[in-house]
Amino acid sequence: MSEGGVTNVDRAVRERVLLRAYHEGGDTRARDTLAEEMVPLARALAGRYSGRGEPIDDLVQVACVGIMKAIEGFDLSRDVRFSSYATPTVLGEIKRHFRDKTWAMRVPRGMQELQIEIAKVRDELTTKHGRSPTVQELADAVQQPFEEVLMTIQSQEARRTRSLDEPTGDDMTLADSIGARDPDIGRAEMRVLLDDAFEVLSERDREVLRLRFAEDLTQTEISRVVGVSQMQVSRIIRQALGTLRTDIDRQDERSDAA
Repeated sequence: MSEGGVTNVDRAVRERVLLRAYHEGGDTRARDTLAEEMVPLARALAGRYSGRGEPIDDLVQVACVGIMKAIEGFDLSRDVRFSSYATPTVLGEIKRHFRDKTWAMRVPRGMQELQIEIAKVRDELTTKHGRSPTVQELADAVQQPFEEVLMTIQSQEARRTRSLDEPTGDDMTLADSIGARDPDIGRAEMRVLLDDAFEVLSERDREVLRLRFAEDLTQTEISRVVGVSQMQVSRIIRQALGTLRTDIDRQDERSDAA
């Protein structure tokens, strides 16, 4: 596709030229020029989060910060277009802005409905088994992919707002036990799992899981970054999580045996 006679290939070549001029020649004007030419991308990505309580101009500024970070961190040896590399960096910057500056982000209706269904099933399974169900058991019960259930649970924890004076039992309030539960603990655990997964996951699978769970990209966005179809991304995530779970179970068995 082209716009005004300039093709995507032309843009990719120009991005590479400007990046090389900055990283190898220290040309800050090339850096600033590239940042300015990436403003439409920053604005488009920021637009995804409009109407969530933050002025769009502020979100665009945050997105531009993400562009600058992507420029600084870009590796010229990588065979990837800069805009593809920059997209998850910009989205991550915007999401960090919401986590830092707002109480909560608006949850999509579909995720709200799944949260309600998961809560109901969790109570039923807890009563049935006398313990809290695992994520896999919840996924089986609601007939949804493991990764979608995991992300829904994490989003519910991250977006829950509570009073510090809320009673928690035994004459204690939430303030007395603050720190016992980190809203981002699920993602932190996922990052630890990925860090320890060199021997059981391929580099591609690790990257896909990082983009999904650490950068919070959708499967469609991931497909654009890694260059495969959305269906393949879904399959990669499902198989990689299965491999991780199998490896974790084996480690637990070895620990119990020891």
